[in-house]
Amino acid sequence: MTTANKITLVRIVLIPIFLVLAYLDLTWWALAVYIIACISDTVDGYIARHYKQVTDFGKFIDPLADKMLVLAAMVFFVEKGVMPGWSVAVVLFREFAVSGLRMIAVEQQRVIAAAWSGKIKTFVTMIGLGVLLVYGDVTVLKWIVVGLIVATTVYSGAEYFIKNHDVFKDVK
Repeated sequence: MTTANKITLVRIVLIPIFLVLAYLDLTWWALAVYIIACISDTVDGYIARHYKQVTDFGKFIDPLADKMLVLAAMVFFVEKGVMPGWSVAVVLFREFAVSGLRMIAVEQQRVIAAAWSGKIKTFVTMIGLGVLLVYGDVTVLKWIVVGLIVATTVYSGAEYFIKNHDVFKDVK
């Protein structure tokens, strides 16, 4: 197993630790674990590319780990009344739709690479959720963060479909 993949697996292990700390209202500890998990996303990607450790397992598990971290935090915030459930539904819909698009593309021997808008969406979402962990009780800030997460999510999802609409040409 590559170093990059080990770092990704550590990110997955950090998710329940983050949640336990968040539920115990140990906000600063939860934030520290969350930040480490978020930074590990950049670190494992850098290591994988720089040291030629890109693997099929890594291509699968890295984005899955990102989604697991983000969705775990979002569900926590919904339960705490910090985020509305519909915003999580938008994120889930986008993730399922883009995954479905990629599956159709694979059947046509095409690979749909991650777009910059998707990377920006992930960055905005990760930063925004960190802000909510500390300042989730500030109503205006909460709605700005939710708005940015939803806007970048919808934009990146739409971009995937617009740029790859031809995938549907030969669908039977």
